[in-house]
Amino acid sequence: MSTITIYHNPDCGTSRNTLALIRASGIEPTVIEYLKTPPDRETLKTLIARMGMRVRDVLRVKGTPYKELGLDAAHWSDDELIDQMLAHPILINRPIVVSHLGVRLCRPSDMVIELLPQRPAGEIRKEDGTPLLVDTPIAGSDPDLALALQEAGLPTDDLAESGRSFFAYATVSGERVGYGGFERMGRDVLVRSLVVLPHARHRGLGGGMLALLLRRAFDEGGRDAWLLTTTAAPFFERAGFKPIERSVAPAAILATRQAASLCPSSAVLLGRRMTL
Repeated sequence: MSTITIYHNPDCGTSRNTLALIRASGIEPTVIEYLKTPPDRETLKTLIARMGMRVRDVLRVKGTPYKELGLDAAHWSDDELIDQMLAHPILINRPIVVSHLGVRLCRPSDMVIELLPQRPAGEIRKEDGTPLLVDTPIAGSDPDLALALQEAGLPTDDLAESGRSFFAYATVSGERVGYGGFERMGRDVLVRSLVVLPHARHRGLGGGMLALLLRRAFDEGGRDAWLLTTTAAPFFERAGFKPIERSVAPAAILATRQAASLCPSSAVLLGRRMTL
């Protein structure tokens, strides 16, 4: 049987969801409660390197002494940041999952799917009742994507142009439930083409799709997310986005076809920092 290790915090909902999904796949993992048994320096450095992430990106901000210690300052070296993580294990973001398929910081918990040798049978739901999701990269020319956006009244004229990344979303059992995409300009990311299919609405899927989309953009180097909407501002604000005056938005975002011509002038611009 495949061996999986999870660096787990039982007080964290994302960590609990991840552990539940591993078990639902038929595997009983090795569970390391890292606040009680933190990894040593070499183990932590190896985990971070195998994830392909910067040390700073593995730091947890919420519910930790991150701000009190001033860890947002640029002068901290990787070794110094690791010193702080070892001294204060709560600074290690969670959950980190290790399998023969790789090592991932599983935020959102849906990311653990990539590390499982086989998917669970049937639907798996998170503690809040929403299904775990699987995202699959698709081409902008995908006709089902275009049809879904057209039916939702969202722009389609620039789907096939370069610089865009699109995904189809499905439940663990394979039910396709929506689409989403982004354009990345350095650290700035324009979230676009996010739509839940009509049959799948009112099931709390939009938040899970958005979380996965932002994680994919984060992994490509995005750190500030932006979007334009005429009808969905309350949904995005619940996800941490805030209204932004266009006059202070990055020029690269304002120069996108979505901002410059495809979205109506009445569309609201929203933005947020991207963190894990």
